[in-house]
Amino acid sequence: MMRKYGLGADNVMDARIVDANGRILDRAAMGEDLFWAIRGGGGASFGVILAWKIKLVPVPSIVTVFTITKSLEQGATKLVHRWQEIVDKLDEDLFIRVIIQPANKAGSSGGRTLTTSYNSLFLGTADRLLSIMEESFPELGLTKNDCMETSWIKSVLYIAGYPNGTPPEVLLQGKSLFKNYFKAKSDFVREPMTETGIDGLWKRLLEEDNPLMIWTPYGGMMSKISESQIAFPHRKGVVFMIQYLSIWSDGDKNPAKHMDWVRRLYNYMAPYVSKFPRETYVNYRDLDLGTNKNTSTSFIQASVWGAKYFKDNFDRLVQVKTKVDPDNFFRHEQSIPPLPLSLRATWTQSSS
Repeated sequence: MMRKYGLGADNVMDARIVDANGRILDRAAMGEDLFWAIRGGGGASFGVILAWKIKLVPVPSIVTVFTITKSLEQGATKLVHRWQEIVDKLDEDLFIRVIIQPANKAGSSGGRTLTTSYNSLFLGTADRLLSIMEESFPELGLTKNDCMETSWIKSVLYIAGYPNGTPPEVLLQGKSLFKNYFKAKSDFVREPMTETGIDGLWKRLLEEDNPLMIWTPYGGMMSKISESQIAFPHRKGVVFMIQYLSIWSDGDKNPAKHMDWVRRLYNYMAPYVSKFPRETYVNYRDLDLGTNKNTSTSFIQASVWGAKYFKDNFDRLVQVKTKVDPDNFFRHEQSIPPLPLSLRATWTQSSS
């Protein structure tokens, strides 16, 4: 529902955190700077989050879901190119992501192809959805038979890939169904890829054993919230986000080949994605961008991935870290660093 209401972090009203001094703080006690930082800035850099208080949002009693799959032989290239052109401008009640993966070709000829699955949630009835799709994205060919009306909580199970009929209580277990190994990277796209670029992407996906791409649409409310409202900065101008994955099983003796393939694909995509910085989603943690060394963090090193994850918000995150955890008690491979001692006096004077 991010296109309608923004991220979960955009709707946080309060939180409880254990800080570097062992205190349990709510929003009033931690102050607005730290409260800003933990919403989208990676709470593990600042403390241990015990609880979130989330603003609830209205959803209709009936929502509609659908998944339409098109292979390369069914015109996937032109269809996904068209999706790029319109997806961030669709009605805010409509979310259509694209899941791209290999499949066996139909018929006796054998061989592999790629499929693009348009996986959607609409906050409303099927009839209203069909009217919107006929006006905005008729190329997909959505029909009433493709649509399933359901409750919002059951739509969560549908989008997550659970089989029909799975009880919602499974969501309380907190256990992932995903049991394989994987390497992931991410990008944000601000201009539609050309069809030539997409053809080159297809060629590279077919080189890998078990690749997966997920294209997540932006626009709507995501474009209306300021980049600095919370620490998450990827807002106006983003058309969609890409997650790249290579997946392999426990028995695979050569995981390096899969990780190398993802890195080559990431390099190929450089001309088609955001630049200066090349934006990256912090929750798809990518250690290829660099890591802190052992127990120390370097402001200079962290600036490399910090700019990709947080853009201009990185500097404010560093200032908050310096204020609330100057000794860097909470740290990990890509945690926010405090300012080096040599710069703290200058920063203190400028902020006073």
